[in-house]
Amino acid sequence: MHNIATLFAAARLSMPFFMFTIPLKALALMLTLGLALAQNTASADETWPQDHRVAISLNYDDALNSQLDNALPALNRFNHKASFYLTLSSPVVAQRIAEWRALAAEGHELGNHTLFHHCRASLAERDWVAPHQDLDQRSPEQLRDEIITANHFLTAIDGRRQRTFTPPCGDTQAGGKDFLPLIRPHLLAIKGQEPKYLNAVWLSPTNVDGAALITLVQQHAQGSLLINLTFHGVGGDYLSISSEAHEQLLRYLAAHPDKFYVATYQELARGF
Repeated sequence: MHNIATLFAAARLSMPFFMFTIPLKALALMLTLGLALAQNTASADETWPQDHRVAISLNYDDALNSQLDNALPALNRFNHKASFYLTLSSPVVAQRIAEWRALAAEGHELGNHTLFHHCRASLAERDWVAPHQDLDQRSPEQLRDEIITANHFLTAIDGRRQRTFTPPCGDTQAGGKDFLPLIRPHLLAIKGQEPKYLNAVWLSPTNVDGAALITLVQQHAQGSLLINLTFHGVGGDYLSISSEAHEQLLRYLAAHPDKFYVATYQELARGF
């Protein structure tokens, strides 16, 4: 990349003398703005490999049985790599730890979803949050320590050191204070905190059919460079979609490799 002095010198040599009625400071400003615009455009155009315009991150939260039983086999059939965000206190982690370790070895991601899945009870429609799991009653420092501990647990499962994080319920405050500054040093990336130029969206569809899922992707692909799709139950458990709808979406993505780059959130985050 040429620096501003080099570009200015080249411009001066190639321009007729009368053009230098433009003040030198103004010309330098014009060149600087042009460089900034070019760099911004490059960031958006060159983010994903193989000239894909839209990246798709398939995410599965909370460590649920139906994810191992239904979602994982479907993902493998279509050769899509996904991110599984484990709530590490879930009995499904302990009971099926060998399967979680195996899926990580296959190229899927194990992500951090905290130990206990605390959420803010003070927000609307949060009457289901138990008092002992109320994020409003915890400090940012406590949550930071929990996330660090969860990272260690995950490393014990898959042997990896880098980790991405999905905040439970999308909440980013503990005890009324923003906890993101405290946890950023311990994570590669945080879901929902992507660079603005990506115009990323974070969707969590439930109880919809495959056609609706595909339409959702098509609509957001018009204006976003990154679509985060977060699922919970697949053909079971809660906040679920049917196995059929899930498979229809995966088939659609596999049929359009020229349009969509499907990868783990961790892989995508390395390109931010």
